[in-house]
Amino acid sequence: MGTYYVPRNYKGESRILYIFTAKSLITTGVGALIGSIFFFIFGMVLGYTTAGLIIMAIFGLLGWAYGALKIPTVAGIAVTKKVGGESLDEIINRYIKFKAKRHIYAYTDTKEVDENTKEEN
Repeated sequence: MGTYYVPRNYKGESRILYIFTAKSLITTGVGALIGSIFFFIFGMVLGYTTAGLIIMAIFGLLGWAYGALKIPTVAGIAVTKKVGGESLDEIINRYIKFKAKRHIYAYTDTKEVDENTKEEN
């Protein structure tokens, strides 16, 4: 009797606590780390601990959204037809690279005109 390979669906097994992939967990941590700076400023310096926690949670949520969300394809919106199904971080990174390497090119006509005959050579 032979053995046969039975394929398994591995999608979702790399998730931590169901909503976190490795990338989204890292970006959530980075967002919370940035928010902890505001927590320190509001909590320790100004005495508004609750406001600091709320700001830290907002930055953590923004970090999670950056790492986990994908743009849906909506037929009625032209922009989502082009980027539908791609991760938000890929779109933002591509935009930043585009803006950083954008050049303005000026094209000049290199054809010479003979002044006596007014013809192009």
